[in-house]
Amino acid sequence: MKYLHTMVRVTDPEASLRFYRDALGLELIRQMDNPGGRFSLYFLAAPGQPEAQVELTHNWDPEAYTGGRNFGHLAYAVDDIYATCARLQAHGVTINRPPRDGHMAFVRSPDGISIELLQAGRPLPPAEPWASMPNTGSW
Repeated sequence: MKYLHTMVRVTDPEASLRFYRDALGLELIRQMDNPGGRFSLYFLAAPGQPEAQVELTHNWDPEAYTGGRNFGHLAYAVDDIYATCARLQAHGVTINRPPRDGHMAFVRSPDGISIELLQAGRPLPPAEPWASMPNTGSW
C-alpha cells in the first residue's frame, strides 16, 4: 500500500492556489482540467516531497461546502514556524492559533480547511508578537 494524496474541495481555485502555493509554500505538481466532468484537479506537495500530495478539487458548477471542521486538518512540519506564520500573514492569512509555544500554529484555507503547522525538531523559544497573540476564530 502507498499513500497517494488527500483531497479537499475548493470553491475558488485561484484563491486556493494563492493560499496553498504562494502563502503556505507548497509546489504545484500538476493540474488536470476535465471539461466533460466539469472539474479541475490541482496536486500540490511540500518542496522535495512529491509523494505526499494534497489534491484540490474544483467542481465548475457552484456548490456550497459545509462542515470543513469535520474533515480535521492537514499538517505540515516547517523549518521556522515564526517565519512561516509571518509569510502567511504577509499574504493576508489570519493566524487562528498563533505559535505561542514556538511549536504549533493553525491557519485556515479560503475554504475553511484547518492547516496545522508544527515546528520541525525542538520548539523555538517563545518570541513576540506570537507569545502574547490571542487565538482568532476557530481552528
